[in-house]
Amino acid sequence: MTRLDKVFAGLRAAGKKGLIIYITAGAPDTDTTLAAVRAAEAAGANVIELGIPFSDPMADGPVIQEADVAAIRAGMTVKKFLQLVKEIRKFSQIPLLGMGYINNILNYGQEAFIADFKAAGLDGLILPDVPHEESGDLRQLGTKEDFHIIEFVTPGTTPDRVQEICRSANGFIYCVSVNGVTGVRKIDYAPIGKVAQLVRQHTATPVAVGFGIGSPEAAVEASQHADAVIVGSAVVRHLLDHDIDGAARLIASLRQALDAQVK
Repeated sequence: MTRLDKVFAGLRAAGKKGLIIYITAGAPDTDTTLAAVRAAEAAGANVIELGIPFSDPMADGPVIQEADVAAIRAGMTVKKFLQLVKEIRKFSQIPLLGMGYINNILNYGQEAFIADFKAAGLDGLILPDVPHEESGDLRQLGTKEDFHIIEFVTPGTTPDRVQEICRSANGFIYCVSVNGVTGVRKIDYAPIGKVAQLVRQHTATPVAVGFGIGSPEAAVEASQHADAVIVGSAVVRHLLDHDIDGAARLIASLRQALDAQVK
């Protein structure tokens, strides 16, 4: 089992919901990122998504766009991202997933990227601009290396496409709660909840709901439809303001609210 598989198996055995926290690598600087990962894990995060900064993050809203720009201006590159993963592995074994865009991976070389980042301690990739139909090569390489390529579903994903995605899904399936970009806002989680129910008919792979979650109340609401929730912009906003303590308090409040649902 991979680190990610072990975490979800443990959560399932304990009857708990997972908490996945997104942090943009290098925003506003590398030291803040390292401290934020430590703080997030201590506050109760189960998985960390490390954003790979990119100039045109098409799936991201204003906060993460700002973070990407800040990280690039501070000198973050894919090679420095690799070193950052190695630094994190010196103090933590929390599952780490790179969240980014395919141009960076293609520029590095798909096979080389997976080999190098797997060796450094990254557990997989989340690539919102690579649809299932175009991810075959990556998924094959990932399967060979026990390196997760996370699949997506949305409120508009058709039943046939859900079934096809579920055939190759591993790690978890990312359930995008709304048509649009990342960012904290009020979301009706019922539509993605119906898709998540359909996913469960075709696979035992865990499901995680993301986009829009920025408070304990929203996390609890989203968790009713999933095995885990994903929180990004609300945390990144604190980090851009150099407020690691504020980020940690938010994560701790999310963890407490999710744990309060355990019967």
